[in-house]
Amino acid sequence: MAETTYLEAIRQALFEEMERDESVFILGEDIGAYGGAFKVTDGLLDRFGESRVIDTPISEAGFVGAAAGAAHMGMRPVVEMQFIDFISCAYDMLTNYVATSRYRAMLPCPIVVRGPSGGYVRGGPFHSQNPEAAFLHTPGLKIVYPATASDAKGLLKAAIRDDDPVLFFEHKYLYRRIKEDLPGGDHVVPIGKARVAREGKDLSIITYAATVWKALEAAEQLEKEDGLSVEILDLRSLLPMDDAAIVETVRKTNRVMVVHEDTRTGGVAGEVAARINEQAFEWLDAPILRVTAADVPLPYSPPLEDYVLPQTTDIVTVARKLAAY
Repeated sequence: MAETTYLEAIRQALFEEMERDESVFILGEDIGAYGGAFKVTDGLLDRFGESRVIDTPISEAGFVGAAAGAAHMGMRPVVEMQFIDFISCAYDMLTNYVATSRYRAMLPCPIVVRGPSGGYVRGGPFHSQNPEAAFLHTPGLKIVYPATASDAKGLLKAAIRDDDPVLFFEHKYLYRRIKEDLPGGDHVVPIGKARVAREGKDLSIITYAATVWKALEAAEQLEKEDGLSVEILDLRSLLPMDDAAIVETVRKTNRVMVVHEDTRTGGVAGEVAARINEQAFEWLDAPILRVTAADVPLPYSPPLEDYVLPQTTDIVTVARKLAAY
């Protein structure tokens, strides 16, 4: 079987779910004839037609609201944000309406909102954000952020079948850089389950999305140069979060750092650290350390972007500090 890119894995998930279930349809800006800004939806219009691949005006709040209404009527809409940065335009619709519909009125709302996220591509402040933490405290939503092609496919299929609204973040740096052989058959990855991306015994790195690959590079360097055995836990799902997997890796290595591309203040790392302090504090032999982006809008300038975002060298430096405690 030929290797499949992260992007193609997402397209496969959309195609297979639309083939499997006629209630699944997609909508968003330029997803039809143009095939989406990154060509994720290329070819779907030809196969499924204009009634199931719907080009929308530039109105994120409007088409998320339309998707919610369709979901209430038994459909399973998949909304594409052209860039995930602009999900902020639909924040009110998602947090005040979509997330609360089942609680307030027992209205089903099986909606997926997906789109390209993240930096490392010189996209500047309007096209490089990671806004996942903005939704982390909203009951009723689920949030997933895959790091591999296999997980991108399996988690998207799970998200489309889920009866709750799911925010599905796709790191655009990974779209065409990550390739792997995908499992055959109906490949579905359960939401809410982390995975151990690398086994280790000296310290743990808890991370997700593109920084999983930065952590893997750092782990190889630390093993070669320092003899350190680094475990890497890929969260995959941020809401719900896999507390059991987090506690297990803490108990195994007793030293933990959290790495993510989002900004430091109010980021996911703070929530992970709080959960460890509540559930596994007695197993810690050192403080929980963080490697994150700086608290600034992401620059367009390549050297400045590299400085602001977490790099492999940053992870190596902090890991050595952690190991020395």
